[in-house]
Amino acid sequence: MRAPSGKALKLGFGIFVALSVLVFAASFLGVHLSVSGGHGQVALVRVEGKIMDARNTVEEIRRFERNPRIRALVLRVDSPGGGVVPSQEIHDAVVNFKAAGKPVVTSMGTVAASGGYYVAAPSDVIMANPGTLTGSIGVIMTTVNLEGLMDKVGVENITIKAGKNKDIASPFRQMTDAERRLLQEVMDDIHAQFIEAVADGRGRTIDEVKPMADGRIFSGRQAMEQGLVDELGTLDEAIEKAGKLAGIEGRPRVVEFHPSPLQELLGGAKQMFPWLPSALNGTPVWTQVRALYMMSL
Repeated sequence: MRAPSGKALKLGFGIFVALSVLVFAASFLGVHLSVSGGHGQVALVRVEGKIMDARNTVEEIRRFERNPRIRALVLRVDSPGGGVVPSQEIHDAVVNFKAAGKPVVTSMGTVAASGGYYVAAPSDVIMANPGTLTGSIGVIMTTVNLEGLMDKVGVENITIKAGKNKDIASPFRQMTDAERRLLQEVMDDIHAQFIEAVADGRGRTIDEVKPMADGRIFSGRQAMEQGLVDELGTLDEAIEKAGKLAGIEGRPRVVEFHPSPLQELLGGAKQMFPWLPSALNGTPVWTQVRALYMMSL
């Protein structure tokens, strides 16, 4: 039998290395699915940390919505809130999941406040632990005024603009009364949207929700007394509840997507520096930093 030539050995080794790299990359870069439990399938989607980007969460919910084997969704919320738009996008994805005829149960962790409550509001059942911090139905916009400091150190700000309100909330000058009224109108409108979402999701009137929508927080037990939470219970109990609502007999199978190590690393960096991806794409860094001080749920 003729021995393989050196060229053939190099080719075979090269193919082996390439395949090994592909397998490693697939395991490191991709997401994987875990399934545990009994027979009927219930999806578990986690909303954890500050809500700054809804893309991954919305995509998970949509994929589970399209999967005929998934019969219910458990939304595990452990978040103090975050951006207005990503919170609304997750909220809308939950609404669409329900519209597909599949029940949704939210399980609240340590905190599910502001945007964390916004995403939970349309659920069929909201479950919290007695000590969960939730509520905080309000909107906040903050900025800083560095004018006095800049005068002290002798730094002059020069702004060139087209449109009198283009530099509204600038930290380099005092805000005018007209600008404050304009921003307050924006805040009031977004607050009204929040109240409407809670009223629709909870089956309450706007007048019933308004007294609770002054930004205050509630414990899980207090929230249940106010009708913001339906039951007290753990994540496991929420999974069982979702299975019952979906007509699953026995313990449901829990299906969950897990991010790759690289995705977790990038996600952690994004939580610490939310402006970074936009800055790398060419958006001025200061615009992103200023946005952090402006508006959140």
